[in-house]
Amino acid sequence: MRAIWTGAITFGLVNVPVKLYSATQDHDVSLHQVHDADGGRIRYERKCEVCGKAVAYSDIDKAYEEGGSTVVLTDEDLESLPVERSREIEVVEFVPTEQIDPVRFDRSYFLEPDADAAKAYALLLETLKETDRTAVVQFSLRQKTRLGALRSYGDVMMLQSLLWDDEVREADFDAVKKPPKVSDNEKKMASSLVENMSSDFDPASFTDDYQEQLRTLVAAKLEQGDALDTAATFGEESEAPEAGQVIDLVEALRRSVEANRQKRAGSSSSSSEKDDKEDETKQKPAAKKSGTKKAPAKKAAAKKAPAAKKAAAKKSA
Repeated sequence: MRAIWTGAITFGLVNVPVKLYSATQDHDVSLHQVHDADGGRIRYERKCEVCGKAVAYSDIDKAYEEGGSTVVLTDEDLESLPVERSREIEVVEFVPTEQIDPVRFDRSYFLEPDADAAKAYALLLETLKETDRTAVVQFSLRQKTRLGALRSYGDVMMLQSLLWDDEVREADFDAVKKPPKVSDNEKKMASSLVENMSSDFDPASFTDDYQEQLRTLVAAKLEQGDALDTAATFGEESEAPEAGQVIDLVEALRRSVEANRQKRAGSSSSSSEKDDKEDETKQKPAAKKSGTKKAPAKKAAAKKAPAAKKAAAKKSA
């Protein structure tokens, strides 16, 4: 568990540093809203009724409406009020436990003592058990002043926030203002039925049938593959291949094969044309080579003439 608040229990000159933990949790299956047509996730926007534009949370102020008038409370206005300055759970009085009607209980919290305050914590806990008293306390949590009941709960102390007196409504029903008369025989029969159904309360023997069946339904759908990709519900591309993607892949492969065939057909026709051109080029260079060979012969003859002249000159000498 993670502590949500730290402070100290104070009564008289005694100070017991403690940490506050939530004692309850919700076990309901968390469900989202999606579009029945395509499974897309439903989102809500904060829109201004005047300009019609979406408004960022940082640009939103609080307001109070009464008698056709609205009072806007800015962050500066709220900051001027007393906030959670005190980190104390102040004991106001000790009252008999049965005097606190359960209808007043709101939230429940466990209190854990600091290591150095274990003895003072144990002393207060044992005192509450032996005297069968509950400490009425006042504390501040999440910028609200709260009334609470500090009592023993097994080996720990529990703090239960209480509803203020004006938060508990009265049961004002006409049907109970003049109750009908009940005979002694009817009361006897009712008492006999209560006696036959009497038992000790065991909370573990009761289960939330609806939530259990809901979990079973979800598990069955997952096992049968009757589910959507979560990313797809947000409009994102799914990493897993879908049926449409498989069809596109097959089509792409078919086109690739067809394109490869056309490429091969084109290359074979171009190679035949290339061979024809090579045959033509082979025939034309043959005539040129014969002409080129004759030209060097003339040069050789021209070169031989000076050599003959040199030999004649030597003989005359």
